[in-house]
Amino acid sequence: MPLDSPHPNVLVAVCTYNEIANIAELTQRIFAAVPDCHLLVIDDHSPDGTCDWVRDAMAAEPRLRLVVRVDQRGLGGATRTALQYAVDQQYEFVMNLDGDLSHDPDVLPAMLLLAIQRPEIDVVVGSRYVLHGAIHGWPLRRRIMSRLVNLFATKVLGLPVSDCSGSMRCYRVSALKSIDPSTLKSEGYAILEELLVRLKRNKSQMVEVPIKFVDRVRGTSKLTTREMLRSIWQLIQVATRSA
Repeated sequence: MPLDSPHPNVLVAVCTYNEIANIAELTQRIFAAVPDCHLLVIDDHSPDGTCDWVRDAMAAEPRLRLVVRVDQRGLGGATRTALQYAVDQQYEFVMNLDGDLSHDPDVLPAMLLLAIQRPEIDVVVGSRYVLHGAIHGWPLRRRIMSRLVNLFATKVLGLPVSDCSGSMRCYRVSALKSIDPSTLKSEGYAILEELLVRLKRNKSQMVEVPIKFVDRVRGTSKLTTREMLRSIWQLIQVATRSA
């Protein structure tokens, strides 16, 4: 995956909104972990200067990419944009992780290597709920809610992985192309389950690797109670569409 290639094989995508406190460290750690990647930041026009920092950094960093969504908010739309970018630019793999340092970029190489070595696998899921996976820093309320959402996803949606709501994943872009990311409907966090539902329906194979999730230290979480309720409603709609 030479850096001077017009289309390196690997895109790492991060969706951001008001992550100025984390973006510099996150960028450095991603490039340290996967030096041959391109890093795409999808920013929802952060008023705190996140997109300005990325734009300035691009002058000295040719591996960095930026898409700013003006007058648009939400993980669903940002994720769709990132996945469609990977398809349009003909990457082989796209990896996704949160923009708040809750996911450790050091896990990315192992996820990518697994996808490369096992061509039958289309999705590698970074899982908090397999052996050696863990969550640090969450209150009991969020732990219970996450468990209930994943129970719904496995029992009702029939998803074959135990962590369906985490965003740290590696996708084979050919599998994404076959489902057309632009047709994904969820606007909130439910897009993470919708993606797996669509890929499963298309016969994609999935595997989980353990990760340790650490709640953000800097900045403010976007997962408010209102957003959580909206995501649950959208998850029910995903279930209705997939029935």
